[in-house]
Amino acid sequence: MTAGRAIVLFGHGSRDPLWRLPMETVATRARALAPGTSVRCAFLELEQPDLAAAVGELVAAGATQVSILPMFLGVGRHAREDLPLLAAQLRASHPAVTFVLQPAIGEDHRVLELIARIALE
Repeated sequence: MTAGRAIVLFGHGSRDPLWRLPMETVATRARALAPGTSVRCAFLELEQPDLAAAVGELVAAGATQVSILPMFLGVGRHAREDLPLLAAQLRASHPAVTFVLQPAIGEDHRVLELIARIALE
């Protein structure tokens, strides 16, 4: 792990096991790009691990900074309300760890630009 840095890709979750494949692909690619950085997927509901379990595993492995990237294309109630509450609980449970809650992936202009380019192909 790079200086205690870890990343959690956070998604909604689904009963369909194929739903999580794109997130797992992003995690695999991130690990390849930064081999010393721990990357985990976590889910709000319907799948495991949940956010607390994924973070607990990372902290037990030595993470001192955890960046949470919401893998939501649109910013709905889960990203606006649920995730900040979960992050506050994590901060209370792990006071020695710095948590960075990134904007939802759908708010990144680079992602939106890429989607527009794909749509135009």
